[in-house]
Amino acid sequence: MAELMRNRRAMDKLREELKAELSQSLEVSRLPYLSAIVKETLRLHPPAPLLLPHRAQETCEVMNYVVPKGAQVLVNVWAISRDPTVWEDPMSFKPERFIGSQVDFRGQDFKLLPFSAGRRMCPGVSLATRQIPLVLTALVRSFDWCLSDGEDETELDMSEKFGTTLEKERPLLLVPSQSSL
Repeated sequence: MAELMRNRRAMDKLREELKAELSQSLEVSRLPYLSAIVKETLRLHPPAPLLLPHRAQETCEVMNYVVPKGAQVLVNVWAISRDPTVWEDPMSFKPERFIGSQVDFRGQDFKLLPFSAGRRMCPGVSLATRQIPLVLTALVRSFDWCLSDGEDETELDMSEKFGTTLEKERPLLLVPSQSSL
C-alpha cells in the first residue's frame, strides 16, 4: 500500500484493471498488473532481507572470492533486489518490468528471491501468493485512501528497519473513505 500511495499512477492503473476485469470474473490470479505490483513490491521490500544461512557444499570461487567447503553463506536478498547489474533502475517502483516477464518468486529466478529457493524455501509461499493479491484487491477496490497527516504522497518516508524481517521504520497511516469503484 505504501508503494501504491507513493506511486498514484500505479494505483490508478490497478484500479482500472480491477474495475474492468473483476466485473467479468473474480479470479485475481488472472490480473497481470496486480501480479506485477506484488512482484515489484516483494522485489523492493522482501519480507526477510537475509536468507537463512546455508553451508557451501564444496570449495568454490564466487566473484573472485574463494568460499571454502563448509563455510556459512548468507544470501542478501535485499541487495540482489537493488543491484543495477541485475535490475534496470533498481530503486524505482516499476511494476511494468514484470508485465510479459516470466520472472517469478517461486525459487526458479535467482534475481527475485523474497521467499528463498530450493528445500529451504518459505513454507508459506503458497499462502502468501494467494493472500497478498486478495487482500490488496480488497483494500484497493473497497476504499479510496489518503495519508493521515495530509502528507505529500510523493514524499512518503520509505525508510526501512532491518531485523529478522524487514518493515517500514515509520508505520504507514492511511485514512479510508468510500470507494469510487
